[in-house]
Amino acid sequence: MKIGIDARLYGPKQGGLGRYVQQLIAGLEKTDEINDYVVFLRKENFEQYNPDNPRFQKVLADIPWYGWKEQILLPQILNKEKCDFIHFPHWNIPFFYRGNFIVTIHDLILLHYPSRKASTLGPFSYFLKNIAYKFILRYAVKKAKQIITPSEFTKQDIIKTLSVPAEKVIVTYLAPTKLNTDNEKEISLAKYNITKPYLLYVGVAYPHKNLERLVRAWKIFEEKNQNFQLVLVGKKNYFYDRLINSNIFKNCKNIIFTDFIPDSELSSLYQNAIAYVFPSLYEGFGLPPLEAMQYNIPVISSKNSCLPEILGNAALYFDPKNEQDMYTAICLVLTNEQKRHELINNISSVLAKYSQENTTEKTLSVYQKMV
Repeated sequence: MKIGIDARLYGPKQGGLGRYVQQLIAGLEKTDEINDYVVFLRKENFEQYNPDNPRFQKVLADIPWYGWKEQILLPQILNKEKCDFIHFPHWNIPFFYRGNFIVTIHDLILLHYPSRKASTLGPFSYFLKNIAYKFILRYAVKKAKQIITPSEFTKQDIIKTLSVPAEKVIVTYLAPTKLNTDNEKEISLAKYNITKPYLLYVGVAYPHKNLERLVRAWKIFEEKNQNFQLVLVGKKNYFYDRLINSNIFKNCKNIIFTDFIPDSELSSLYQNAIAYVFPSLYEGFGLPPLEAMQYNIPVISSKNSCLPEILGNAALYFDPKNEQDMYTAICLVLTNEQKRHELINNISSVLAKYSQENTTEKTLSVYQKMV
């Protein structure tokens, strides 16, 4: 078969989706000796991917996400390659593409947490775009030959919310990213103004990530304990700017925002953290806390959505809508060494459930159903 992969989000700068695409392609290159692949990329990540397997070729598809060009021009590029099917790693497939396709739906945040806070658009533009997004999502699940999803929680959510037959949805657990230790770079924490033991968060600042409540909980904590810092790592954008410029953020003395950090330096931040926090209101899987666990970092996590399913007994959970509960969990893990060791001792059994090899094999089994 000739399989196309929409990899326009390829790479760590695109967050969890970018890492998913990058890891999937790397796994397929190592594993699949039968099928041929066409990897569609944008200009900004075209040079980041260089195939090691002769069965893989890359094609420029410099079409932005979430726009009219994606709907009109992208199908023309896809059709030229005459693939047997396309794997779209996200729900926003081009409506005018009439070939066979598989779609990965990581979550239904669009339906459960629609909010203008997650957009820079004006009210009317946001209203129209939100309608378009929902239309494309429902079209994607209807027309897809198979739907891949990363957790049992999300599978049941898709079945219930979108009335999809259970046999059409296949759970494929993801694997935490193994940072490139060959280029690992020891950094001085002082470079990022980190001068105390710190609680770490790595990721985006979209509203459902719940960072505003995290900052409020941190404010409660630091009023009673000035011996720690909260370090937020993520690519600076409109949402981080809004958080950083908020009064509650400015009133905290021990919060550091680093902006984007390359993997070669990020590993050092993981290794030196005292704990990792994940306050999200809704997730389809939850890769970042698993990445932290690879460094034997105890995790403090929201108890919402899939997170207890994925993180098991290696995390201490809190109600993400209750700042006092979040504060209590943070306080317990940061100040109680015994609790940290208890969580760390459970990490290996949790991580054993996830590997890139399993993700690749399960994805390949979905591909084979297309024959």
